[in-house]
Amino acid sequence: MKVLISDNLAPIGEKILREAGIEVDVKTGLPPEELKAIIPAYDGLVIRSATKVREDIIEAATGLKVIGRAGIGLDNVDIPAASQKGIVVMNAPDGNATTAAEHAIAMMMSLARNIPQATASMKAGKWEKKSFMGREVSGKTLGIVGVGRIGSIVANRAQGLHMKVIAFDPHMPADLVERIGVELVDLAELARRADFISVHTPLTKETHHLLSREFFANTKNDAMFVDCARGGVVDEEALYEALDTGKIAGAALDVFEKEPTSLEETPLLGQPHFICTPHLGASTSEAQENVASAIAEQMADYLLKGVVRNAVNVPSVSDEVLASIGPYIRLGEMLGSLHMQIAKGGVEEVNLEFNGDLADQDVGPVTVAFLKGLFTPILQDAVNFVNAPLIAEERGIRIVESKSRQTADFTNLLRVTVKTTDGENMLAGTVFGKKEPRLVRLNSFRLEALPAGPMLLVYNRDVPGVIGLLGTTLGAAGVNIASMTVGREEESSQNVILLNTTPRISKDLLIKVRELSSIDDAMVLELPPYC
Repeated sequence: MKVLISDNLAPIGEKILREAGIEVDVKTGLPPEELKAIIPAYDGLVIRSATKVREDIIEAATGLKVIGRAGIGLDNVDIPAASQKGIVVMNAPDGNATTAAEHAIAMMMSLARNIPQATASMKAGKWEKKSFMGREVSGKTLGIVGVGRIGSIVANRAQGLHMKVIAFDPHMPADLVERIGVELVDLAELARRADFISVHTPLTKETHHLLSREFFANTKNDAMFVDCARGGVVDEEALYEALDTGKIAGAALDVFEKEPTSLEETPLLGQPHFICTPHLGASTSEAQENVASAIAEQMADYLLKGVVRNAVNVPSVSDEVLASIGPYIRLGEMLGSLHMQIAKGGVEEVNLEFNGDLADQDVGPVTVAFLKGLFTPILQDAVNFVNAPLIAEERGIRIVESKSRQTADFTNLLRVTVKTTDGENMLAGTVFGKKEPRLVRLNSFRLEALPAGPMLLVYNRDVPGVIGLLGTTLGAAGVNIASMTVGREEESSQNVILLNTTPRISKDLLIKVRELSSIDDAMVLELPPYC
């Protein structure tokens, strides 16, 4: 077995691979064409964030079996292309949580006490003691946006500094958050009450520019803002305006929408009450050793023993189980993703009913796949086929499985009901032929849709002309309808329309769709691709 390490990796990673009996080459900073030329010789590829493993690289990787990311983020890997070629993609999601949380606390303290500005002043030969009056954090309120694993650590550290902690996280049950001593509030209330604000949410379509002009309009004038999560969660133009007009007192960013960045691209860098670091959240020797060790051990186990851990595109099951229920594993992931995108409130309970021949199968991997799909829209690369059940347990979500040999309309049927703090939704799906997943129920609507890729979900009144008007509007915007299915609710004369679209529908186009006559609501969905 032969592995290429193409990005800088802590030496412990290379050592673990070599001691396992794997041949290792370390070649960092390779241009794409050079990587493409040598990749056919390797069984495994270890990367961090620098190497871009796009479709052309994967196509050239004729012998590649596994790609390992020493860290969490996998936006530099074409996962659908890797899946189509049977290449396992794995990451190390747990190695830098403490480091990232500590960096956020360090940024908050530096901001509160003007440490970077005072350092620069002294190095310029000045002694401006009165110019850098700071403030205490003790007794102040910290508002955390996203109170998952890293956000929870930040909350714990802040409580140790005698801060009151409030949090916004629409996907976390209130009782679970309260158990760690944090008060759950909505985003507007967090903005109004917080003295310090720290962001710890992944970048998703839901969180993109979540912290906007509207958010900063509600903040205290002396509030201070910290983002060490992902660039793009905060609207940098809105943040600049808030600083420039004195709407907030200071801001600190470790992440930017465009990286690397400069003063020409990010005017924030010229603001006197703004401090920053070049994406250093995971940059400690301890964190880098943790993720290097983890990914090296995972890759060695897979290449030498066939054991899959922390894979984002392959469940940890035997070939025999995969052959018997593989299509339902894919279906489960798709239904989980759909559930989270249409749900409101924090998830409290998941009920999975396996009907027909499925009742005789080992359906545990399907449940895991559903949970992985459920959490992916909100956690992105931080969830995989291994840790999804642990995340459900941490969030206090009750998982119930039931089986029945009886099914009315299909040989096999997977029916899932998700209860949230705001209601519940029911989805049902099956597999046509040997591997074609289909959504056949969406709450009270019966339909037959391929739940994959970019989609548009429309709720409309059952009157003539709606479908034609919708098709014309999408076509005029250059959107192709790959497939469409319509479900009707007899009692209310309401329809639901599901469309597979290419490309994904933009926010502006979605607004136009919602404004069409007889359309009650519409939402854009992004489901796992059908491979």
